[in-house]
Amino acid sequence: MPHKIGFVAISSSGHEDGYNSNELMVHAPTVNGWRSPRFCLYPQEIVLQMVERCRIRKLQLLAHQYLISTKIEFYISESLPDHFGSQHVDRFRRLGYVSLSDNQKTGFKARELKSVHVDAVGKYLKLTFHKNHVNRYNLYNQVALVAVNILGDPVDYKETFITPTKDKLIDHYLGCSPDDPALDGTYIGKSEVISPLDDLAFDMYQDPEVAQIIRKLDEEKHEAVKLERYDFAKKLKQAIADLQKVGERLGRYEVEKRCAIEKEDYDLAKQKKLQMDDYRMKVYKQLELHNLLDMGMIRKLPEFPLEPMDHPSRLQQEQKVLEVESNRLSEKVHLQEMPQANSKLQHQTAGKPKWSPTPQPSPAPPVRLPSPRVDTGSLPYDERPLPAQSKPSELDSVSQQDSNEMPAVNTDTSPTSGSGITGEPEPLTEKAFREASFAIDLFGEALVAGAYSKTWSYREDALLAVYKKLSTVSDDISKDELKNMLRAAIFLVRKAIKDKVSSVFQASLKLLKMLITQFAPKHKLGKVEIAHCVEKTLPILLSKTGDATTHLRVAAMNFIQEMALLKEVRPLHIIPPQLMQPLKPQVAVRLVLNQIELVERLLKELGTDNSGFTIDNVMKFTAEALEHSASEVRDTAVRIIYNMYRRHGSVILHYLPPDDANIRKNVLYKSLFDGFAKIDGRPTEAEQRAHKKAVADEAEKRKKEEIRALQEQLAALREIQAEVQAEKGKDVENSKHSKTDQGTKVPASQPEIPFEQSTVADYLDNLCIFCGERNEMFTDEGLDIHYWKHCPMLRRCEHCKQVVEIASLTEHRLTECDKKDSFGKCQRCSEAIAKEDLQEHLKTKNCNAAKPEKIANHCPLCHENFQPGEEPWKVHLMGRDGCKMNPRRMQTLQRTQQLQAKPGTLATSRPGPTGIKGRSPTTTSRIPAPRAGLNKTTSRTLNRR
Repeated sequence: MPHKIGFVAISSSGHEDGYNSNELMVHAPTVNGWRSPRFCLYPQEIVLQMVERCRIRKLQLLAHQYLISTKIEFYISESLPDHFGSQHVDRFRRLGYVSLSDNQKTGFKARELKSVHVDAVGKYLKLTFHKNHVNRYNLYNQVALVAVNILGDPVDYKETFITPTKDKLIDHYLGCSPDDPALDGTYIGKSEVISPLDDLAFDMYQDPEVAQIIRKLDEEKHEAVKLERYDFAKKLKQAIADLQKVGERLGRYEVEKRCAIEKEDYDLAKQKKLQMDDYRMKVYKQLELHNLLDMGMIRKLPEFPLEPMDHPSRLQQEQKVLEVESNRLSEKVHLQEMPQANSKLQHQTAGKPKWSPTPQPSPAPPVRLPSPRVDTGSLPYDERPLPAQSKPSELDSVSQQDSNEMPAVNTDTSPTSGSGITGEPEPLTEKAFREASFAIDLFGEALVAGAYSKTWSYREDALLAVYKKLSTVSDDISKDELKNMLRAAIFLVRKAIKDKVSSVFQASLKLLKMLITQFAPKHKLGKVEIAHCVEKTLPILLSKTGDATTHLRVAAMNFIQEMALLKEVRPLHIIPPQLMQPLKPQVAVRLVLNQIELVERLLKELGTDNSGFTIDNVMKFTAEALEHSASEVRDTAVRIIYNMYRRHGSVILHYLPPDDANIRKNVLYKSLFDGFAKIDGRPTEAEQRAHKKAVADEAEKRKKEEIRALQEQLAALREIQAEVQAEKGKDVENSKHSKTDQGTKVPASQPEIPFEQSTVADYLDNLCIFCGERNEMFTDEGLDIHYWKHCPMLRRCEHCKQVVEIASLTEHRLTECDKKDSFGKCQRCSEAIAKEDLQEHLKTKNCNAAKPEKIANHCPLCHENFQPGEEPWKVHLMGRDGCKMNPRRMQTLQRTQQLQAKPGTLATSRPGPTGIKGRSPTTTSRIPAPRAGLNKTTSRTLNRR
């Protein structure tokens, strides 16, 4: 059977003072363990040498509560190099790794016990620690290991070369040949069960001295079973169960004493020591009274045992540990960290206790019996969270327990008459007797005393006895007495549901289910009694769903769900309304989460039709859960709402806030409403925005294409004008030559100029295509000056000095300007705001909100909205009552008035001929040709020249 393997820590990358790797060789409640140096480099390594070559079956690591490594790797080797380096990495074979929790859920108040099942042969084990989890307590980025435990079997060198065949492997895993040898030929007939006394949690909880006594009693128990002394074995079993509680309490006292010493509170330390000694001696005297302990051997118990005592080779292993330690120091191995030469193991000076054998009759001839398995029902070590050592500041808050408290070591095995329970529990107190008088009248004092016992096995047996008694009750009993028996049983069930022991809790659930599904229907007690059973136990079961123990919490939730679906309970509509109770803010998150998860489960099973669940109570409950501080509760509420929406559609929307912009600022409601859209097959808000953006981009693209076409038409018109002017010049020259040849008799005929060409050319001459002003001074150079200084439809960008249209000033600043990265767009007024002022601008909300382009234009100068379209831009920027922030507007008005006052002026703003009315400047006032500034306009005019 795999057992605990002794080891020696021979190397580590480093350690903090007082926390070297030798601490890992001791398992006790007060050990410090190993801790890496402050601000160390990762990975950190520890190398352990086992006392002999062995096959490792299980590794156990106890992590620190806040100095936690993210990952720990395991390597194994048959031999060790003279010094460690990169060239010797291949000596170690990698087994794998485990990841550790960051421990935030426990508030860094519990330590994680990690158990890893492996199958590897070797003599050296290397642990590699990777970077630490970051938290507020780990100030120096350290990692720590409180304890490590190795479980396995010794193995010779020749045994590792026995390779199982393919058929044996298949038969082993399929379980077809249970009598075949194990995978390795060396394991024939060996049991793979690991004793709970070898578990790391046992030593880390127990007082070392009591742990040794427990191991001794466990040896005697196995010996008694082999000799078929079952009464004595049962007595030992009960003594071991009681001693485990004693050891845990003494271990807790020892921790409190150490904390008091650290605080230099020596009065409290002395009080704890006396309390421990007194409590220990009371227990030892009681064991001695029942011939289970020899008081003369107590002083010889080692303070910190390295090994359990239930394996025949333990003494040899201790000797090997000493030999390994001495050889390691004498050879002076060059390791990364040399242990101190004068360091000694705490267990080296302690010898094995010599126990006096218990007087026994002469045994019968030995009978070959299979090795009995240890009952682990009362020792769920792997499931137990290990509490962290209390800080000195927390010592004062530790409740002082009475030194007179002590669980009784029950050794009397005589059966109690009439109750079906073996053993004799302690008598009832006066308070318990008054409280349970109704149950005592029906079930007897002995049975109820078992239900009130401090020993969990008596409490379990009492519930099973009630179960058996009610299952076999006669039909001749009156209904009143049957109802009284049911109510008395519910009284005991209520008490047992609160029990922290898993087996007692499971027995209470078994009895409750029997009362509801068998006892009440069989004797036709009616719905009133079934309702009584549910109403009395449901609140306690709901509180049990918040239990810290996982398996108790899960069992309670599963039973509530199962009970709600029973055909006897479902028509009563008791459980759903109870689950719909308002959530209290001071209740633990775990309890609230399990309550809402139960609602989600039962809604899927029961629905809202005549089940106790209604649209009203479910939606009010989930709407309240959406405001809970825990994200898990909110997520579960969202799932319930989605389920309700699929079943009932938009009816549930009346219980939720309206779907508007303010509510959608809350991410939870935004995702909730988007989920509704997905269920309906509608596009979400984000998808709608993307679609609108695509449509806008397409419209902008078409607009740019139209502008480009207009620009090309304008260029073509200018070319026509140039050709007409050239044709005029040729005709003049020809007429001169003809006059010279023919004299002055016949006048030269003038060529006909098409009407349309001449009018277009005349219209485009001396005309600003943006403001529509005509002036004889508007030659190519004059137009450039007009654009640069005077045109009221244009403006120079103060950042890049380009001339742009005022209508597109915002777009220029955001997309074309050299300083475009320094601007951001306000979603309210749609203007370009300097990024350093954008946050303040958004916060004040004083800007004038812009309307969609189809509804109104928005001026970037005066920030006012006005009519949509092209013509209103000219009215706003050039009119007498137009934009007050356009400085060129007033200059233009003044200049126009002065020109109108002088007769015969050439500057006009009249429209062109009727033949080209469709191409008037009003329809082309937003042509973005001049956006590139004066340089682009002048370069075009120079090319034309």
